[in-house]
Amino acid sequence: MGIVVLWVIDLPNIIVVALPDSSGLGCRLLDGSIPAVLTQPGDFIIGGVFTIHTSPKTTEHTFMHAPEPLQCRVKKKNENLKELRFARAMTFAIEEINNSTELLPGIRLGYQIHDSCASVSVATRATFQLINGLDPIFSLSPETLRPPSLVLGLSVSRSLISSSLPVLQVSHYATCACLSDKQQYPTFLRTIPSDKFQAAALVQLVKHFGWTWIGAVRSDSDYGNSGMAAFLAAANAEGICVEYSEAFYRTNPRSRVRRVAEVIRSATARVVVAFAAAGDMRVLFEELLELGFPPLQWVGSEAWVTDPLVTPFDMCLGAVGFGIRRAIIPGLRTFLMDLSLAQASASPILQEFWESAFRCRLASGPVGPGAQVCNGSESLQQLQNAYTDTSQLRITNMVYKAVYAVAHGLHSLVCTIMIVTENPVATYELVNWQLSEHGQVEFVNVGYYDASAPEGKLLTMTRNITWTGGQSQVPKSVCSESCPPGTRKAVQRGKPVCCYDCCISDQWKPCYFCSADSLDCVRCPSDAWPNPQGDACIPKPIEFLSFSEYLGIILAASSVVGACLAIAIAAVFYLHKDTPIVRANNSELSFLLLFSLTLCFLCSLTFIGRPSQWSCMLRHTVFGVTFVLCISCVLGKTIVVLMAFRATLPGSNVMKWFGPPQQRLSVLAFTLIQVLICVLWLTLSPPFPNKNMKYYKDKVILECDVGSAVGFWAVLGYIGLLSLMCFVLAFLARKLPDNFNEAKFITFSMLIFCAVWITFIPAYVSSPGKFTVAVEIFAIISSSCGLVMCIFAPKCFIILFEPEKNTKKHMMGKVPSKSFGWTHGWVNFY
Repeated sequence: MGIVVLWVIDLPNIIVVALPDSSGLGCRLLDGSIPAVLTQPGDFIIGGVFTIHTSPKTTEHTFMHAPEPLQCRVKKKNENLKELRFARAMTFAIEEINNSTELLPGIRLGYQIHDSCASVSVATRATFQLINGLDPIFSLSPETLRPPSLVLGLSVSRSLISSSLPVLQVSHYATCACLSDKQQYPTFLRTIPSDKFQAAALVQLVKHFGWTWIGAVRSDSDYGNSGMAAFLAAANAEGICVEYSEAFYRTNPRSRVRRVAEVIRSATARVVVAFAAAGDMRVLFEELLELGFPPLQWVGSEAWVTDPLVTPFDMCLGAVGFGIRRAIIPGLRTFLMDLSLAQASASPILQEFWESAFRCRLASGPVGPGAQVCNGSESLQQLQNAYTDTSQLRITNMVYKAVYAVAHGLHSLVCTIMIVTENPVATYELVNWQLSEHGQVEFVNVGYYDASAPEGKLLTMTRNITWTGGQSQVPKSVCSESCPPGTRKAVQRGKPVCCYDCCISDQWKPCYFCSADSLDCVRCPSDAWPNPQGDACIPKPIEFLSFSEYLGIILAASSVVGACLAIAIAAVFYLHKDTPIVRANNSELSFLLLFSLTLCFLCSLTFIGRPSQWSCMLRHTVFGVTFVLCISCVLGKTIVVLMAFRATLPGSNVMKWFGPPQQRLSVLAFTLIQVLICVLWLTLSPPFPNKNMKYYKDKVILECDVGSAVGFWAVLGYIGLLSLMCFVLAFLARKLPDNFNEAKFITFSMLIFCAVWITFIPAYVSSPGKFTVAVEIFAIISSSCGLVMCIFAPKCFIILFEPEKNTKKHMMGKVPSKSFGWTHGWVNFY
């Protein structure tokens, strides 16, 4: 017969007491074997040790005779009905497997279930009895041990799980992260997630609600110490501070438990994380209830937060914590409820449960005077207790899965069919203690934690939480309140980083900001500025000449009007192109000049708007080329005037060297020089958009940096050189004999042009921000208007309003002028 053992309790160090056998072949148990509370024969035996009773029977040892066998203390309300449900779930799973035709066909499983009485010594004896067999004599030698086919452990201590035991162990309740070490525990498996995942889940929960100042209590056992160590490590990494961390055990002297309760009561943390067993928490709550304390928010581990053992304590209403996810086991409730009087009579533990539940005595037991005898009419359907409650099948499902894990393992060994099973993904339900309509505490699922979810989605909330005291607002638990804007945190000496004073930084300057709860103030980026509260940086306002502001609108409108004026003059000249005043003033250069003036007016539009890489390169190069084209045309017209009067001298043939082809070639040559300068400028160091933060401290000027200053001033210098040449030549020709000498108008226009650009230089250098661009646009429009008004306005006036003067005789000065109006004065200005 094979033996499979299920262990269910949390055991510290084990001491096995045995006497040498008289045969010398092994050892004899000191006080005999412990009878099982539930048993069934089979080809393989699965053993289980459950804490059905909560305390052992104590006896006083006189050392005068052999001690009595270890037994559980049987008294009213001493049963742990939840553990009894675990044991019955184990038998239910075994019966399901025995009735299956696919899993272990032809093989019958049996069971031996023991009651540990929450005693280390009782559990130890029962465990080794299951490992070695039911004989009172066993061998301590590994060579002579009779190993079972498989051992399944449920909730055990590290001292029992050892590689020296030749058994495979599968646990439904052992969550200690230490058991994941395969070098130390190579034969251990489990169906419940490790506490490493639960600790991480609790940290995420605490972080989610902003609790940075907490207390911590734990069971002084493998479960509590290992789980709390994992929690504290993860909490420290997330910046969560722990005011205190206390350990205790339910069997400790009352003075120690009271000291822990006093620490909790006197602490300032309003949130307490408890990584403890339900029995330990019950003892602690009893002490706290006697001491009295302000409402606390309890955050619990799965060992107690879903255990009805601690629900009578109303001070825990609103508690939250993670529990093993609930499951539905089809047929289990029917199996639990179908317990008959005959079945109860066959087992001491079921007999005790029956008599306690229905307050009667079985006929097989002692019946005292006045005691009611159980008659078989009793029904479990009428009961409402932990045994009949199948709405919260959490650990029960782990027992069920553990038995099936053993069955599948046996199936793969006996039936040579490999079935690969894994430990489940670590998922938890977030449980909240709430009062039901009937005034009873119920465990309400308010969220989920899935360790396999991506970062940021591990914790999912599904409904509102009722907090301690019935509040709907999240409790606050911090060591120090958040620092107001504009101040920094100064950590208090000798205290955790969560405890600090708020003070103004000694680094505070207008360019620094202090975010909420920052340890120090930080300098804002160069293009940003602290907000009025001083707790964040905001971008500085950006300034540039835009089309939406009044100045931009006025300049843009002036530019368009000037271009339209040049186009209108060109239209008038074209309609009167055969008249003497148009023909006498070199119509081809006049039209080219009007075209270039139109471009000069329009190029000022490129200076308005948000600077970009292309607009910065375009505005300066277009400006330079169009103005050179304009001045070249004016220079050509001036040279034509001079050459025309020289051609009238006897024997002079100078005009053949300055006819229309030469005029076009000169304009093209002058313009190409400027184009070459611009190409070199754009190639070597082109203009680019730049954020100027030097002129103003509270705003950013978005401007076009010229790139190469040499290129910029070369373009302007070339324009100035041509303008100066044009002015000198026009000035020399201003008194040539002619009734309508164009050189006079060119001289005046060049005087205006040079005056504008000479005054432009200091104004350009000294103007701030967008006004620098406005000055440049004004200079462009002003100089262009000077050329239009001085050169073309008098001619248009004669063409449109004094057509009688638009004759060849009048142009040659053969007809005396009778006009003393605006035109006469303009013509005879010099």
